[in-house]
Amino acid sequence: MARPEDSLLGREVAYPAHYDPGLLFPIPRAPARAALGLGDALPFDGLDRWHAYELSWLDGRGKPVVATATLSVPATSPSLVESKSLKLYLNSLNASRFDTPDAARGRIAADLSQAAGAPVSVAFGLPPLGDAETATCIDALDLDVDRYGPPAPELLSAAAGDEADEVLCSHLLKSNCPVTGQPDWASVHIAYRGPRIDQAGLLRYLVSYRDHAGFHEQCVEQIFVDLLARCAPRRLSVEARYTRRGGLDINPWRATAGEPPPPPRRELRQ
Repeated sequence: MARPEDSLLGREVAYPAHYDPGLLFPIPRAPARAALGLGDALPFDGLDRWHAYELSWLDGRGKPVVATATLSVPATSPSLVESKSLKLYLNSLNASRFDTPDAARGRIAADLSQAAGAPVSVAFGLPPLGDAETATCIDALDLDVDRYGPPAPELLSAAAGDEADEVLCSHLLKSNCPVTGQPDWASVHIAYRGPRIDQAGLLRYLVSYRDHAGFHEQCVEQIFVDLLARCAPRRLSVEARYTRRGGLDINPWRATAGEPPPPPRRELRQ
């Protein structure tokens, strides 16, 4: 089984001079999900939406082409793709020739699908900045915080008999890369219908990830599972929009069955 410590993550690496899909490093999702008590029947739908800001190749006559792209990996894929390996792979395309942009897009989609173990969609361009939804930001709540890790789901609660249908957001989510220890920063958007979630407890819970080591996708899945178990919403959607690193940002989204994916958006911090 591939392990994060076996990847190029956290190591000095040479600039890739030639196209090399072998640079892509898949990490199986199953072990982290098993730690959350999840088996094959997942309690969520979802996807991991990547934004690539540094993408280039050569056209058929050798002239450089530059582009941006949105990559979507289904949450049902057996593996996630480690971010530094994705950056290195995209850089390996810099000296490759493609007669048309669609040929480049098809090559990227095929290689990512092979690594993830499921169809990955690739579209050139980036979504707009800003929100299509009206969210209540809970960051200004006046409260004391003293839990910074590990994640503390016992801080979550909801008021039975007090129904809510709302979108809450926080820009205070921070976790750390489980290999390098470097910080990952995100804005998290939580849309739900059901017993009203205690906002103070939710904010304390999100801050309890501050010293936690976990990949982006795994953190979002834990937030979803903890909210579902502790607050019993009838519908739930959790999306975290992580800030850019190495020309890439990732936006994992998990939701109860039947929820449509959130419209593609980018935070100002991204």
